[in-house]
Amino acid sequence: MVELEQQNGQKKITGFIDGILIRNIFLTIVTIIIFLAGVLAYGIILNQREIPLSQAMLEKGFTKLEDVSVIIDRKKFSLELYEGDVLIKTYRASFGRNLSDKKKLANDGATPAGEYKVCEIIPQHRYYKFIKLNYPNLDDASEALRKGIITQREFNKLKFEFYYSDCTSSDTPLGGNVGIHGIGRLNFFFKNLPFVFNWTDGSIALSDENIDELISVVKVGTKIVIR
Repeated sequence: MVELEQQNGQKKITGFIDGILIRNIFLTIVTIIIFLAGVLAYGIILNQREIPLSQAMLEKGFTKLEDVSVIIDRKKFSLELYEGDVLIKTYRASFGRNLSDKKKLANDGATPAGEYKVCEIIPQHRYYKFIKLNYPNLDDASEALRKGIITQREFNKLKFEFYYSDCTSSDTPLGGNVGIHGIGRLNFFFKNLPFVFNWTDGSIALSDENIDELISVVKVGTKIVIR
């Protein structure tokens, strides 16, 4: 009898502990959901304050843009759109997962720095739309040749493409297919984060809506400076 009472008591204690654990897990999940909802709500409010490009142009005295250039700052997580020397609009940008300076190697996960140009605009892409840059450029190729990363033959090929083609090869040890793209399937979530999350393979990411604005004014040959 005593042993039976002890077993029943032990079951009650175990059940009580299990109940507390389940309740704590439930409360933790609810807290996380509320926190994420609050973060997204704050991000949505911030995005609603962003004015469209057409309004930004009018405020700077422009009805159309003809001398467009772009400056991208990796430290400020920003993409600045210029008409001549006039800053028209600043966008929030995300970069490669590797935040260190790009070693200019394939699959290093970092965003390169340098002066590039738009070499192709791809209207349908895994990440919504893609503005491809002519990476690697001649400076990248020259540096890689000095370091022994590429051969003289590979350098000569890149040099020819740099001068006579819009886009340079991506099948070298330096990698390629670097550009500015959207977010795609997770656009609503990522664009409404009130903080920057670097997630790309080395390209620059904007929201899908901002990519639409950028594509409306850039063209093949537009200067893109990445700092």
